[in-house]
Amino acid sequence: MDLTMALAGLGVGIVVGLTGMGGGALMTPILVLFFGVPPIAAVSSDLAASAIMKPFGGFVHARRGTVNWRLVAWLCAGSVPSAFLGVLLLRLIGDDAATQHAIKIALGVALLLAAAGLVLKAWTGRRRPAEAAPEPIRVRPLPTLALGVVGGLVVGLTSVGSGSLIIVILLAIYPKLRANDVVGTDLVQAIPLVLSAALGHALFGDLHLDITGAVLLGSIPGVLLGARISSRAPVALIRTALVVVLLASALKLLDVPTAAVGVITGVAVLAAAVTAVVARVRGAAPGTPAPVEPVTNARPARAELVRD
Repeated sequence: MDLTMALAGLGVGIVVGLTGMGGGALMTPILVLFFGVPPIAAVSSDLAASAIMKPFGGFVHARRGTVNWRLVAWLCAGSVPSAFLGVLLLRLIGDDAATQHAIKIALGVALLLAAAGLVLKAWTGRRRPAEAAPEPIRVRPLPTLALGVVGGLVVGLTSVGSGSLIIVILLAIYPKLRANDVVGTDLVQAIPLVLSAALGHALFGDLHLDITGAVLLGSIPGVLLGARISSRAPVALIRTALVVVLLASALKLLDVPTAAVGVITGVAVLAAAVTAVVARVRGAAPGTPAPVEPVTNARPARAELVRD
């Protein structure tokens, strides 16, 4: 078993535990770019690992009550059959060199969309005022079902989308849905989604148990570790790191020269740092109201006895 691959799984697992995103979007390109795994084998092995890894995060959110079960039901109604259909389409296309290259291009485009979506999510979230109490969400069946169908098809073809892409589109459909509810709902609906796609690959003999085992060896403790420290880690920092990694992986999969990838990634890191500094300066400016942060795990005030 490749310990280096297990260490890569550990890093990806920590990111998934912290943000609920990045499983297929990070692990599949890592397997292709750094370990020389063929794209179809990387997709199938990563899906199998995600089917075992994601329930850990989903269980935590289910216990905390941050899962919208009606959204989960409508998403799964569309995503589970379409994920299996995506695997069938992948097999019909074939597995020659041209197909492998097409999958790499599709994966790169999917990662670019995911990175752009995360940036859009951060920008809209910064402009949205804090609410004292979340408003009830009215589930829209048809758009949610359509999202499940599209997301499942993309996952079946590339293993990307069960986290990053679906979360982004889910926020576009339900802008008032709280961030932790979005992550919890997406993690739970992703369990049958990736399981369906993984079973499809296993039926066609694409599953590589040695690769899946190595990824799971690191990703399971990584998810548990990420979930434990998620309440203390700055979400903005994790999201920025995820966007940078997604951008670099996408450019590499799209056959962009290594030097250009380095320059673009460096510019992205610099832009993120400048944005963070400007936001901090504006927040500290006189007359600027401090952002209201929800109080978690706060101890109840001790009642004082008043004697007559």
